[in-house]
This record gives sequence, C-alpha cells and structure tokens, in this order.
Amino acid sequence: MKIVTMRPLATVALLLASSIVPVAAQQSPAPPPTRPNVIPPLTLTIAGFTDGGTIPLKYTCAATTPPPSGPMQISTGVSPELKWSNVPKGTASFVLILHDADAHIAKAFDDIPHWVVFNIPGDATQLAEGVPPDVPMPDGTMQGKNMMGRPVYQGPCAPPGAPHHYNFELYALDKKLDLPQGASRDDIQKAMDGHVLSGTMYRSEEHTSELQSPCNL
Repeated sequence: MKIVTMRPLATVALLLASSIVPVAAQQSPAPPPTRPNVIPPLTLTIAGFTDGGTIPLKYTCAATTPPPSGPMQISTGVSPELKWSNVPKGTASFVLILHDADAHIAKAFDDIPHWVVFNIPGDATQLAEGVPPDVPMPDGTMQGKNMMGRPVYQGPCAPPGAPHHYNFELYALDKKLDLPQGASRDDIQKAMDGHVLSGTMYRSEEHTSELQSPCNL
C-alpha cells in the first residue's frame, strides 16, 4: 500500500484556496452617513393671526384701546400673546424684535422698530397679551426703545396702499444682556452678537384704509 504525503506548501495553498470568497461577498454595503444631532428649530406662534397673515385691528395703531395719544395722536395698540417651543439647551434669555421690514426712513439702512423686548427669562415659553408699557416686568423682562423713543409696544401703522410686512423675530441667547430698560435696538443687537443659540421669525401684514392711517410706520 502506497501512502501519498502532501508537501507542506501544497497543504497551505489548499487551505487558503478553500477559505477565499469573492471580495464583493465579504464586504457589506457601507452604512448611510449619520446626520448630526439636529434639534428641532425654535418655533414661535402668535394668537389672533397666522404666520404670514393680517394683523387684527386691536394690535395696530388704529385701535381704540388704549386711546390715541402723543404728538401723532395714535394708539399703541395691544401687544399680542406670543408662545414659543423647541428652546435650545443652555438658553439664558430671549430677545424679541418687531419691525417694519418695508419702511426705511430717509433711505436709512435700518428699518422701523415697533417693539423690542430683551432679558425674557430663559425658562419662559410665552409673553402674555398686553405687556405693560415703560417699566420692567417683575420677572426681569425689559423693553427697548421703539421708533417713538419709548420702551413700549407700538402697533403697526402702515400707510394706505400696499401692505407692509412686520416681522416678529425671537432669539434664544446663552446670556442675559447687561443693558438698562429703554436700551436702543442697535445696542441690544450688538450685545446679542456671539450669544445667539437659535432664532425664528413670524411674519405678518398690515394694511390700513385712508381713514385708519394716521402715519407711515
């Protein structure tokens, strides 16, 4: 009986050959790239009108409450109720700016601020309707100067013709601003720079008739 002995090198080659599978079969499809941890954006809602909708009369300068006053004999109107959600982690305060995006007096770069609110507490989720004028609120919320030079809400006051667009902009900041009641919008925006965690905008329109419009603001 003849015994066949396999050479060591041949044995190794046979074992390697039996273990080889096509490269394509060994490699599983690459998993899809994972997205970064994206949090939902800061969201703002306003009672009484939809985003892009028309501002009701009670929130404009044509309102009868509070009654017209001042050099222009216009009402300030009543500030609407605002609510927000999806607040980013680390929020220390909020800033709210309402401005007329279509009005640039004397061709200035800046448009007209109607309401500027800052140092809203970071755990707040709303501003109630009818924020009182001229004084800081008990929770530390302060108001900056509007186009009339007062720390108060001033309702939109578009001239007759095409509607003006009024933007409610809400910003979440990682700090409170070291500014006094009645600070200017410019000073508030400068202090915000480098501290904005998130922001959102709610857009509205206002259009008045010839009889309703005492100004162009």
